[in-house]
Amino acid sequence: MMATAPSGSPKDVSLSTSNSKSISLKNPPTDFDQQRWLFESKGRYGIGNACWQDDDDNDPKTGTSFAKFMDKPWKPLTRKTSVPASVLSPYRVLVGIRLVTQFFFLSWRLQNPNLDAMWLWGVSISCEIWFAFSWLLDQLPKLNPINRATDLVALKIKFESTSPGNPTGRSDLPGVDVFISTADPDKEPPLVTANTILSILAVEYPIEKVSIYISDDGGAILTFEAMAEAVSFGHLWVPFCRKHNIEPRNPESYFTLKTDPTKNKKRPDFVKDHRWIKREYDEFKVRINGLPDVIKKRCERYNYKEEMKEKNLSRQKSDGYQNSKATWMADGTHWPGTWLDPVADHKKGDHAGIIQLMSKVPEIEPVMGIEDEGKLDFTDVDIRLPMFVYVSREKRPGYDHEKKAGAMNSLVRASAILSNGPFILNLDCDHYINNSMAIREGMCFMMDRGGDRICFIQFPQRFEGIDPSDRYANHNTVFFDGNMRALDGLQGPVYVGTGCMFRRYALYGFSPPRATEYSGIVGQKKKPAATLSPSDSLKAVREQDGELETQPPNEEHPDLNLPKKFGNSTMFVDSIAVAEYQGRPLADHVSVKNGRPSGALLEPRRPLDAPTLAEAISVISCWYEENTEWGERIGWIYGSVTEDVVTGYRMHNRGWRSIYCITKRDAFRGTAPINLTDRLHQVLRWATGSVEIFFSKNNAFLASSRLKFLQRIAYLNVGIYPFTSIFLVAYLFLPALCMFTGQFIVPNIDATFLTYLLVMTVTLCLISLLEVKWSGIALEEWWRNEQFWAIGGSSAHLAAVIQGLLKVTAGIEIQFTLTSKSAGEDEDDVYADLYLVKWSSLFVMPLTICITNIVALVMGTARTLFSVIPQWNKLVGGAFFSFWVLAHMYPFMKGLMGRKGKVTTIIYVWAGLLSITVSLLWIAISPPDDTAKI
Repeated sequence: MMATAPSGSPKDVSLSTSNSKSISLKNPPTDFDQQRWLFESKGRYGIGNACWQDDDDNDPKTGTSFAKFMDKPWKPLTRKTSVPASVLSPYRVLVGIRLVTQFFFLSWRLQNPNLDAMWLWGVSISCEIWFAFSWLLDQLPKLNPINRATDLVALKIKFESTSPGNPTGRSDLPGVDVFISTADPDKEPPLVTANTILSILAVEYPIEKVSIYISDDGGAILTFEAMAEAVSFGHLWVPFCRKHNIEPRNPESYFTLKTDPTKNKKRPDFVKDHRWIKREYDEFKVRINGLPDVIKKRCERYNYKEEMKEKNLSRQKSDGYQNSKATWMADGTHWPGTWLDPVADHKKGDHAGIIQLMSKVPEIEPVMGIEDEGKLDFTDVDIRLPMFVYVSREKRPGYDHEKKAGAMNSLVRASAILSNGPFILNLDCDHYINNSMAIREGMCFMMDRGGDRICFIQFPQRFEGIDPSDRYANHNTVFFDGNMRALDGLQGPVYVGTGCMFRRYALYGFSPPRATEYSGIVGQKKKPAATLSPSDSLKAVREQDGELETQPPNEEHPDLNLPKKFGNSTMFVDSIAVAEYQGRPLADHVSVKNGRPSGALLEPRRPLDAPTLAEAISVISCWYEENTEWGERIGWIYGSVTEDVVTGYRMHNRGWRSIYCITKRDAFRGTAPINLTDRLHQVLRWATGSVEIFFSKNNAFLASSRLKFLQRIAYLNVGIYPFTSIFLVAYLFLPALCMFTGQFIVPNIDATFLTYLLVMTVTLCLISLLEVKWSGIALEEWWRNEQFWAIGGSSAHLAAVIQGLLKVTAGIEIQFTLTSKSAGEDEDDVYADLYLVKWSSLFVMPLTICITNIVALVMGTARTLFSVIPQWNKLVGGAFFSFWVLAHMYPFMKGLMGRKGKVTTIIYVWAGLLSITVSLLWIAISPPDDTAKI
């Protein structure tokens, strides 16, 4: 069909054929002359098959003009795409087939016990029933994976282009506060943290809308001065990145790229600028590395002067003097945080609160650089930096400071006073921004229709410095690209601690403006929940001294109550309404609910004054949270070492939803421990947090009706998965026990057993292949995940269950050390940590499993070879499963061998001890029969 000039009423869209007879007579349909048709018909091209006349009057039928159609302010900022049915449908069918097969197999196993070895049969069937239950919990939430995409061009047009509400074209995007947390400069090197800060300073987002906060929970002067150096270097690095569109904007990662730095660079001065900034960065690193010596010498110099003064005074007064070695700042004043030689009021856990503006509030208008022959030419380049604030909350003895969760809540309050960005991006100190457009990607979801119901945007975690084989599944792609993508098709992914953009209003414990309640056995019935509008909720909070104190609690679930006690800061309470309003999407279409008008965020930020800073200091004091709901329902939730999962769960429980944002270029990248011991201790902390969740009021069994059924299943699995270790350890010993006893878990290895085993194995492999297909992970990554599931399950998960039970029953608190972010000591080998063997008690159980199965293989083979009537079928069955166990434990055994097979002495000692113990134990249990005839 051809588009023709319209006729009839103004703006009438014509889809008829051409009325020009000359065209159809002179030109065949296969050789249509478009230019001549346009000339003869006085038409013009339209959109698709439709075109309009030039007048701007509205169509009386549709009420739509051409200009309005082209503008389309309601153009969506995001789109959701389902996984192709050719992949998803077979996937669901196979899950159903395996579920049915598993049911019949377990029924057959229960009906056919091994009467010769009932204890062996009982252990095996118990484990298999639990594994089937655990598999179901893991599999059900993965039935509806989806993909999402953003439209950054539409975001720019909607919020940063001229319009009636924004005549200047200035950015109308909401503000973002970026939080970075650090605690110990010895385990989290300042250079790593400084590179993270530099990547955030150079982010592609309106500069005046970004504020950066670093929480130094150790109050270390080394971190403080390293951040000052980072800001100083940032005045060169950030304009360089903007001028040449550098990616990534972490200088350490950028200068270690193995690709050609000149690729796609067209400016003739790039090579000169690159060479110059590289030299400046090398000098910056030397300054950072030299800071400990600089600080130490400075303190020695000032302390010597103070000592001389004290001696002179003591001589005049004929008194003795006390010599306290203080830590001094560069301006000659005492450091208010932790001193190098700790004393009262200046040590970890006992120091004053500190807030220091490292970079001032930027101007509202761009500030262009100038040409400087001694430096770089920043002509026509905006040289402003975002506001950057150093924060170290007050700590005093006798207070429970609640570790990282408490530090994050202090940042929430301080930032609300200083900048009050309606959105908060949370990053670890070693997770830098790898994609400078990452914040814009997340903002597309928050500012789209329905975005006011989104509590957070979770980005996948990507890691650098992992060994090429990923021996210990550090990339964790099965979780981040599989499980999390599937949860996005439900109520949203869980919060995993870093790389997450929060809605500040949701963090304050409020319910979403609109929510849904689910009822029925599987949540099949749903209805709109009775929720207060944001304005009504905020009005109730302001009246907390009156009606709210006497308001009856919600009878359905405590999480659905309104937050009451934010503390005694009036300035903070007043900031809540502002943050909620500024976080709304544009009300540019009738379908947008709870929106704001265009141009509402064009006003410049108010300057900071002394009373504002004093208020910020007061809200990070150690006593501020007394008699408040901070950590209970407001902010990051206390009471678990995995405060991230609990915080996200509470938001979902109120009816909020979250979004999983996978960008084409990784949004953030960080580091992960590649050493076996460090990796297991990291997994131990996560698993212990899950056990705490299971035994707390945050158990998904107690969730509200606003949590979807499959989302509830996913959270149940979070709390239950560590308990699988009990059954896993027992099952990993079963092959060895079969070899020792000459028995098997079934009476006979017959066709029925082998058929069930074959069907379940084939369906599981096909399911895994389809998961690999829709998630985009590699088969090797899937296999590494399976291996580390057995390693971690038999060590860290089991220890987590024991520690969790001790905490619940005996009240024994669990202490965890900070995961080191530093690299190995061998600078010539970036994977030196991989080969470092650091003995841990977590090694005992998996080492016992390996040795027991090896000894059992030898003993079982020898007994069968020298037996009068060898039972080869039972030997083959037991040997197959023993090799299956050892194949899963291979990375663990390889890790114990160190570099080039150099096994440490303690491994030999434990291996020998366990081998002798296993052999003697079995001889004691089942002594040889002296009457046996050979």
